[in-house]
Amino acid sequence: MHPQLSICALLFSNTLAQAISDALSHPPQAEFPKVQYQITILRSNEEFCRFLEQEKQHLDCLILQGDNNLPYLVNWLHRQATLLPVVIILPEDSINQSVIPADGASPATSLDQAPGETEESLFTYHIAEVSMPVTESNNISHYIDQAIARFINLSPACRVTRATSTAEVNPESDQTSLQQQQRRLSEKLKERLGYLGVYFKRNPQNFLRHLPAAEKQELLEKLREDYRSIVLCYFLEDGTLNQRIDDFVNAAFFADIPTAQIVEIHMDLMDEFSKQLKLEGRSEEILLDYRLTLIDVIAHLCEMYRRSIPGNLKDENL
Repeated sequence: MHPQLSICALLFSNTLAQAISDALSHPPQAEFPKVQYQITILRSNEEFCRFLEQEKQHLDCLILQGDNNLPYLVNWLHRQATLLPVVIILPEDSINQSVIPADGASPATSLDQAPGETEESLFTYHIAEVSMPVTESNNISHYIDQAIARFINLSPACRVTRATSTAEVNPESDQTSLQQQQRRLSEKLKERLGYLGVYFKRNPQNFLRHLPAAEKQELLEKLREDYRSIVLCYFLEDGTLNQRIDDFVNAAFFADIPTAQIVEIHMDLMDEFSKQLKLEGRSEEILLDYRLTLIDVIAHLCEMYRRSIPGNLKDENL
């Protein structure tokens, strides 16, 4: 069985709906040629909302027809704290620079940075949306690939959406939804498309060494806090330990964190604990046991790289 991606489309044009359905049945040259698309095409707002309420946890991407109906849908999605990769199909006369060309070139707007006042007009649903001209319907599989890649590669520090007077968006709710969906889609892609696909989906703009100083500091602080939580529950009967390690490794992988940086985080934390133990008049020997934590985390990260990096790149690095 070929892997499947579940797509939900809200399309009011019969001609467009047929074109999208045909294109996904026989994608010309998808980024992952063996992927099959399971698409549900809906024709009304009511059907769309009911379907998403029931199936949003199983969906991989949305396709929305860009018209006067779109603001209503965006407000509803935000109120439901529903963030998903999306392709917005625009009529020819409304195409702007947010459209990703069929050759895969990146748009002018950086996905790492929160949009400013002049940038907010470049997105409607969230900052990782992909716009597509209606004339590119036969290349829809390409735009779906791009939408999923942009969504997964969003920096944890960026502002994803903007609140509107009618949507009453809770930024924290949106951020939580983003993190949950990113984790779910990353796991699904690893299972369905293989680690090779995940490796090539990494966005160099989100690598630690390429982030602005403020975002770099914020990411490192988050990694330190996540690592601290792993250490504190490592020797406890905590059912969340494996998930904590996976989340930490996933963040380190997509940010291309050097192992030396992880060792530094570990040593800084051990130094902090050592000072605390001295103040309490307790032995520091217990800290030696936490070398197992560091080994475990680095082993997970190395395994992720081993399974993801193509064989030809491995050979070059030997």
